[in-house]
Amino acid sequence: MKRSPTMKDVAKAAGVSVMTVSRAFKLDASVGAGTRARIQETADALGYVFDSTAATLRAQRSNFVAVTIPSLNNANFATMVEALTGVLSAAGYQVLLGHTNYDMHREEELIADFLQRRPEAIVVTGGRHTARARKLLAAAGVPVFETWDLPDDPIGHVVGFSNGAVIAPLVDHLVGLGHSKIGFIGGDTDSDTRGIDRRAGFVAAMAGSGLDPTRLIGSGAPQNPMQNGAKAMAALHEDWPDTTAVICVSDLVAFGALSECQRRGIAVPDDMAVVGFGAYDIAGACVPTLTTIDPRPNAMGQTTAQHVIAMMNGPQDKVVVGMDPVLRVGGSTLVQA
Repeated sequence: MKRSPTMKDVAKAAGVSVMTVSRAFKLDASVGAGTRARIQETADALGYVFDSTAATLRAQRSNFVAVTIPSLNNANFATMVEALTGVLSAAGYQVLLGHTNYDMHREEELIADFLQRRPEAIVVTGGRHTARARKLLAAAGVPVFETWDLPDDPIGHVVGFSNGAVIAPLVDHLVGLGHSKIGFIGGDTDSDTRGIDRRAGFVAAMAGSGLDPTRLIGSGAPQNPMQNGAKAMAALHEDWPDTTAVICVSDLVAFGALSECQRRGIAVPDDMAVVGFGAYDIAGACVPTLTTIDPRPNAMGQTTAQHVIAMMNGPQDKVVVGMDPVLRVGGSTLVQA
């Protein structure tokens, strides 16, 4: 069997020392760009792949950041991870991604697994975790960032927003259009903690406006949002047929609600205003377009990554960054002229 090429082979073929090859692959500034390019070309020609695992073990560094997200097919989480990965990669760090499927116990297992691999930092979604997960994160000895939330008792650093407070602008928008009989769909399952907060935010905003906050319909598990949104819209219409507006826990749920209105011949927005959350692509593609809240996942990912890198370069004070979600008004709440 033919043996794999070694670093020594690359050094000999490139006419440099083994130490220079090692430094080139570690992006050491002492190796010039021309030399690094020659070494990389030589390595490619020989089929040599740098063993970063062995190198990081020797240096007592892993050079990866562990990240947990609830869903792999949620565009907002994907956008955030893409932005975070882009900034981290440019600084020489890689992302190890874990999928919790909205299960805090699964998140706990992932955190325990990640810590065995000695990440440089841990980024988690949300501010609610199991008691063991909180203990593991608090004792991790590396920077911990909670995102997509503004927890009252953060474990470490935070880059996010209040999922409760973010609903108030939607209620204000609908009240300003003359709506008073407003419902809310979603936030009924323990797994979707951010949805629970949005539902609580709806209740608080409605009560603050002197309006009935009890038109609440569950949307079930967050894994089937469109179908559940349609079923919830049907239930809302049957339980409170005089409802003139509905706020949904996400754009995907809102799309399901919008589709159910079309099936029932309920004109949107003339007879029913429909509002979502997330500013997904579908919000701008459906007819009518959805009024929604843009949580700015790209900015959240970039900001988180920038602070992670700063932590790697030296001790930093505790970071709490409140992102500013933006109201995007679409045709689903405004009667077209």
